[in-house]
Amino acid sequence: MKFALLAALALAGLAALALWKARAHEARAEAAFPPEGRLIEVNGHRVHAVVTGDGPDLVLIHGASGNARDLTFDLAPRLAARYRVIVLDRPGLGHTGRIDADGASITEQAALLQAAAAALGAERPVVLGHSYGGAVALAWAVTRPETLAALVSLAGASHPWQSALPLQYRLLSHPLIGPLLAPVLSALVSDAYVERAVAGIFAPQDMPAGYLAHVGAALTLRRATLRENALQRANLLGEIEALHPRYPRISVPVEIVHGDRDTTVGLAVHAEPLARAVPDSRLTVLPGIGHMPHHAAPEAVIAAIDRAARRAGLNPAP
Repeated sequence: MKFALLAALALAGLAALALWKARAHEARAEAAFPPEGRLIEVNGHRVHAVVTGDGPDLVLIHGASGNARDLTFDLAPRLAARYRVIVLDRPGLGHTGRIDADGASITEQAALLQAAAAALGAERPVVLGHSYGGAVALAWAVTRPETLAALVSLAGASHPWQSALPLQYRLLSHPLIGPLLAPVLSALVSDAYVERAVAGIFAPQDMPAGYLAHVGAALTLRRATLRENALQRANLLGEIEALHPRYPRISVPVEIVHGDRDTTVGLAVHAEPLARAVPDSRLTVLPGIGHMPHHAAPEAVIAAIDRAARRAGLNPAP
């Protein structure tokens, strides 16, 4: 009996320590990487939007485990001379709040981000989605076709795949294990570990100088973000299985940009079948480029955005 009591007290102490360290880690991350833009209220939810530039409206949507800072590091500033660029944090990531407890679906995210863009005056923007954000952009085009002018899929996830869900997402998305594991990871995993993982996403290219100081990788280690990101990833395959038969109905101009060295979202699994499925689509394959074309080949990405805008009848400044 005494041993059991001591064990229970020890576990309670460890749990309290983990929660304290997790809260401290989160506070440091949010102090170091505050919102770059404005926080707006959309249908009762907080959405973080960074708005810059002047011209036709262009919405940029980031990928999994990330936030708007990935797109404000280089791409958004390059585009701001010709577009009014709206960079949005997806639900539960960056500084946009979660919208439910079971992981926001790509359709729910598309609805929220479209409403946020409209609240900022963008009624029919060009929409670009990177990686997981590409799936959100496709859900936007499929379910709200009258609210966008054109679509750019950048290394975007679009079609069902065969590989298993990585272990960390399986554990963090589990209804019992996930809520217990997230505080432990937030408390114990170092920012350096996340930064090394971020660097790996750029392969075979190198990560740009200054990227880590800007992107706020530590924001990913917040408890709610770990849990939300894992739930979104765990649910994504089923959501894409349901969505992809509807791609032939997409009627807006679609530009697809994908590197042939992308090992995160494979060209043959995603971009090539997407190009075959969407009637008014054009595929640009970037030789030797991995999963981050907007950093490795920004001129090619901007050219695709310009083509999408012109095909939609918009006129970005030269």
